[in-house]
Formats: sequence, structure tokens, C-alpha cells
Amino acid sequence: MDSEKTIDRIIIGSDHAGFQLKEAIKEYLADMALAVTDVGTCNAEPADYPDFGVMVAEKVSSGEFERGILVCGSGVGMTIIANKFPGIRAVLCLDEETARLSRLHNNTNILVLAGRRTDKVTAETIIGTWLKTAFEGGRHQRRLDKISKMETKLYK
Repeated sequence: MDSEKTIDRIIIGSDHAGFQLKEAIKEYLADMALAVTDVGTCNAEPADYPDFGVMVAEKVSSGEFERGILVCGSGVGMTIIANKFPGIRAVLCLDEETARLSRLHNNTNILVLAGRRTDKVTAETIIGTWLKTAFEGGRHQRRLDKISKMETKLYK
């Protein structure tokens, strides 16, 4: 499961409701020797989640970053906006098992966390699992290929 190449950098963004958790997990990511690119927000003042979700999803969709992390209050808004981009497989994770399966079976490339529902320790557990779990491929790749084919039709 750990045979996939490791990443050395990650892009991260949040709205105001995810700001505090984003700041806490940036330290954890740095401790894992990841270079972290933070696209904001820079404080807890009200901010619109699509603005930051777009910045992360565009960079992952274009291939500039392999993976990204988004944080908003519930995680739902960021998941919706990120999944509008071709090649993005964003997942809202509230527990470690969802993070593991999302990588193993779906090769997710954006992790979304719920700032109002996820404490720092749980977030670190989810992130650690998500970063360390490799995509299984096989029958799961066939399914992702179907999604990619559909995206090609939609984004012509």
C-alpha cells in the first residue's frame, strides 16, 4: 500500500470557518517535511469558500500540484467546488477509514476537512492516512477511467 511515490509539496486553502484548523494542520504538514503552499484565507474574517476552493482545485487540476487540502466549516461547500474541475476527485473525510478508502479505491487528490467538526488530532490522523495510502489500481482504475471519459465529454 505504501509503494506509491511520496509527495514533497502540497497546496492548502480554507475559508474563515476552516482558518483555525488550516493553520494547525500546516504545522503538521511541515513536520512531515512537506512544502506547504497556502492560498488563504489569512484570518478568521468572513470569506467565501469558492474563492479558495477554486485556487486549490485549479492548481491540482492543471497538474501543478499532485494533491491539495481544503477546509471550510462543514467541508461540503469546498467538496462541491473542487469537484467541478476536470481530474479532481475531492473527498470530505470525517474519519480515517474514509480517508484510507478514498485513496485506495478512488485515488482522491483533494482532501476536504470540516473545520467545525474536526479537531486537530483527528485531522492529523486523517491527513496522515490520506497521504500514506497508495491507490490500489486494478478494477478501481477501470472505474476512474469511466469518470475521466465522462469528464472529457463534459469539458470539450
